[in-house]
Amino acid sequence: MIELLQFRHSPYNEKARWALDLKHVPHRRRSLLPGPHMATVRRLSGHTHTPLVLADGQVIDGSARILEWLEARWPQPAIFPADAAERSEALRIQQWFDEDLTPRMRRTVLDALLGQPSAFAAVFADGRPPLQRRAYAMAIPLAAPLIRKGNGITGPGSVEDGLHAAQQALDFVAGRAGEGGYLVGRSFGLADLAAGSTLAVLAQPPNSPMAGPQPYGAAFGALLRRFEAHPAIAWTRRLYARHRGAACDFDGLSAAR
Repeated sequence: MIELLQFRHSPYNEKARWALDLKHVPHRRRSLLPGPHMATVRRLSGHTHTPLVLADGQVIDGSARILEWLEARWPQPAIFPADAAERSEALRIQQWFDEDLTPRMRRTVLDALLGQPSAFAAVFADGRPPLQRRAYAMAIPLAAPLIRKGNGITGPGSVEDGLHAAQQALDFVAGRAGEGGYLVGRSFGLADLAAGSTLAVLAQPPNSPMAGPQPYGAAFGALLRRFEAHPAIAWTRRLYARHRGAACDFDGLSAAR
């Protein structure tokens, strides 16, 4: 049985589970808590990042590697463009989001959530029993310095840079999506999956696994309102409505298809 180790409401993890869902791959999901996850993930992969897929004795870590592995084993429906030039461009966009835009945006999002521990716990302990969420929230102020250090939140400048990255990502999508609404070619694919998973943090697509628990924390709510009128927010919500096909996340076995 394939197992996905993940965080809730995280763009890299959303990218991996979206691909699993698109390809109707039977699997089991296990949601981890940021911080306590490190011992488990390091033991399996030697790293501390998620997502992680365990399958047939293999450990596949990182959303980009997971998507390549899934495409090789379950080629339909295709995520990677067949045309070589389009494939190269889609991979470029994925790398740009994965290695530049998303980590910078994450600093701003985490900074907003860390200012209200109950909001941080509501997002990352979503689906856990209330008592466990409260205990996790109580631990957040102690863990906050490590979370900030581990994610490069070094001060106001790094948070401001995350806002610039969000603007870059939104402007790129708004300017790039063609008549059909896709970033590369004429159909949904890797570039849309990468950009959509990242922008879902800001778009909060309704009835989707990236729709966070409400009410939002004050700082995170203000961050969402800052960008809510941008056309790429509407693009992300349309993309989810057309292609996500899942209303919520889960732990345990995927539903039979």
